[in-house]
Amino acid sequence: MSERAPDPDIEGEIPGTVVFDGRRSRVGLPLNNLAIALNKEAERAAFVAEPETFMERFGLDEEQRDAVRRRDFHRMIELGGNIYFIYKIGMVDGLKVPDIVASMAGQTTEEFIEMMRNGGRKPHG
Repeated sequence: MSERAPDPDIEGEIPGTVVFDGRRSRVGLPLNNLAIALNKEAERAAFVAEPETFMERFGLDEEQRDAVRRRDFHRMIELGGNIYFIYKIGMVDGLKVPDIVASMAGQTTEEFIEMMRNGGRKPHG
């Protein structure tokens, strides 16, 4: 994973965090609606079988589609995804919370788990 430059339009006071506000939730509505639909087994099957058609059905823009294709969860959040919803996209692939959070932190799952066992990361680096 590459290092990301801070974006003052989306990042909070803690480096790497994204502020999920009203504007961001409106931008992310298609992405979040797609993710919520994955609660149903039939929808998960449809997503796995025809991901492009599924994304089109929910009206994702190209940036959101690209983030979903790459399973770039951090980017999905930047594009308005709610972590509690986009987690469902990872679940389709059999990912668990530590897998997703590790990918967002640029770590392997094992590195992330070890970091958490050792007290976690300091908020400011």
